[in-house]
Amino acid sequence: VQLQASGGGLLQAGGSLRLSCVASRRTFSSYGMGWFRQAPGKEREFVAAITWNGGSTLYADSVKGRFTISRDNAKNTVSLQMNSLKPEDTAVYYCATKRSGGYSFNSHEYDYWGQGTLVTVSS
Repeated sequence: VQLQASGGGLLQAGGSLRLSCVASRRTFSSYGMGWFRQAPGKEREFVAAITWNGGSTLYADSVKGRFTISRDNAKNTVSLQMNSLKPEDTAVYYCATKRSGGYSFNSHEYDYWGQGTLVTVSS
């Protein structure tokens, strides 16, 4: 499975951005999906995840209430709507697939990863 993430950019604190991740395989609709991020000098961390049918979502406490994960299986796409962005949200954001279909905050449970898209939030 190839994943192509896009939508990153540079913006000021308080702004909004929408990230998208397109999967190359039709079996995308059976995969759980997750977003992770890695800030400079820090470990990769969980951001949000969604089950194969979009029925359940999971968020890191740091983004809960500000970020929304969604998916469109007809378009093989998962999105991350990010509102009220803060400088500490600055990171490379990665999408990943979880073939079992569920969701997890554990990066080791994800099978395929996209190349990442950079989000920079200035104060």
